[in-house]
Amino acid sequence: MIDHILTLLIAIPFLGAIAVAAFPDNQTGTPRLIALVTLSLEILATVAMFALFVQDQPGFQLSEKVDWITLPIGSLGIVSIDYAIAVDGISFPLILLAVVVLFVGLISSWNIQKRTKAYFSLYLLLTGSIIGCFLAQDFFLFYLFFEFMLLPMYFLIGLWGGPRREYAALKFFIYTFFGSLLILIAMIALYLSAIDPVETARAIGLLQLEDLPAQDIILQVQQWMADGRIAPEQLVHTFRFEYLADTGNYIPGSLLNALSGFYILDIPVRLLAFWFLFIGFAVKLPVVPVHTWLPDAHVEAPTPLSVVLAGILLKIGGYGFIRIVDGFFPFEAQYSTVPLAILGMISIVYGGFNALGQSDLKKMIAYSSVSHMGFVLLGIAAFTAEGINGAIYQMVSHGVLSAMLFLLAGVVYDRTHDRMINHYRGLITVMPRYTILTGIAFFASLGLPGFSGFVGELFTLMGAFQSDNMHVLIPALSTLGIVLAAAYFLWTYQRMFFGSFWYKDESQSHLLTDLNTREISLLLPLAFLALLLGILPGLLFDITGPTVEAWIEGLK
Repeated sequence: MIDHILTLLIAIPFLGAIAVAAFPDNQTGTPRLIALVTLSLEILATVAMFALFVQDQPGFQLSEKVDWITLPIGSLGIVSIDYAIAVDGISFPLILLAVVVLFVGLISSWNIQKRTKAYFSLYLLLTGSIIGCFLAQDFFLFYLFFEFMLLPMYFLIGLWGGPRREYAALKFFIYTFFGSLLILIAMIALYLSAIDPVETARAIGLLQLEDLPAQDIILQVQQWMADGRIAPEQLVHTFRFEYLADTGNYIPGSLLNALSGFYILDIPVRLLAFWFLFIGFAVKLPVVPVHTWLPDAHVEAPTPLSVVLAGILLKIGGYGFIRIVDGFFPFEAQYSTVPLAILGMISIVYGGFNALGQSDLKKMIAYSSVSHMGFVLLGIAAFTAEGINGAIYQMVSHGVLSAMLFLLAGVVYDRTHDRMINHYRGLITVMPRYTILTGIAFFASLGLPGFSGFVGELFTLMGAFQSDNMHVLIPALSTLGIVLAAAYFLWTYQRMFFGSFWYKDESQSHLLTDLNTREISLLLPLAFLALLLGILPGLLFDITGPTVEAWIEGLK
């Protein structure tokens, strides 16, 4: 069992979803308990993975690979799709974040009363898909998990959301599906252009089935392919990440071979594929101008779904940038540093100004997410160790803090069904514990030293300032986002919590009671994590640092 711990991480939520769906509709309490047991087992499996993971070792660990689909298709070669999963210093922190956020989202779903069996079954399907995305090492497998996330999220927003839930769910689906189609086009082009050198060596008799591949065999296959000594029908095409990242595996004359020189409208096809992948993941992050689905989805989604959406789903976009966009097209990524960095800067500043102008608390937090995810793009665009480490740190930090912020927004909404900031005043007098925890979340999110938000923004900016391909003006202007964050968080805090207590509907003011035990038990661990990561950033950098350094070195 321990040898297949990563498969277990993926399988547990899917099995839990099947178990929930199997129970009769009249047993309303059972789906909650099954979901709780399932996520508890997921935490135990994550702890086991943590115990097996070697922090200072770069590269992939706990790898599992099984031949899934092998299909000869004549002169087009051999189709090879693998069930390949692994974890490294880039994906490991995001898996830990995902498990924490998903467990918090589950507990905050405890009050869901409508269609509980369907809700918790879809929630567990979403959980398995998210974990699968971070573990997949085959592009086809990754795409299956990436696409499968759409359905649970669409139904969860569309069935359990607010008054405009159908519109928000449809907008989310269309935006994300459009991005997925661009990723699919680039994925097919990559597959047609690249081979699996190990399986090709077996196909031509250089390796026996039981033989372990050696580097000299791989180099020999690449040389034979370059010399035209391997027949097209013997070439084994692949979706494996490790082979798509190696330019030596690209077939001479193929669409994405760097030396082929294919152009469409005077644009190199490799650069076009890079931008297709970028746009596909930019929708998920999201990056301005493909961000407009996010505020609507957050406003209409129930609180637990907002927690999961901001806390972890957005991070799949950032992970895709690092693992796939930069990993497969490093030259194009460095060539495009300036436009990418400008998009990051625009997202930071534009998101900040929009957050400053919001009167809806959830919409303000949603636009703050656009701004904070802009720092992730800025750090990735820098293509420096500081920038990439900072981007990963920012994703983890924002995952913790955004989950906390949406839980806090859900507290007042659950009591009054009102999210308008200017409808509340003086909450400190009736909700002191809520005031303290909101203050912690706000100050941590605006980048106060001592909290995780400060570390993430600091390192992304440091990486951007040190980038050889980026003008210093871009990160300099990006610092305006920190000023704007201070403005909209502090202004919101002042309006809602200071002064004499007042609520716009006096007949409902008695509903504004302080945090209960369940709410405190959800918020305190997140606040502790934000403080812990702010004081001891080495806890995360010790995991990401060796892998990021080796990753950047391998792409040069």
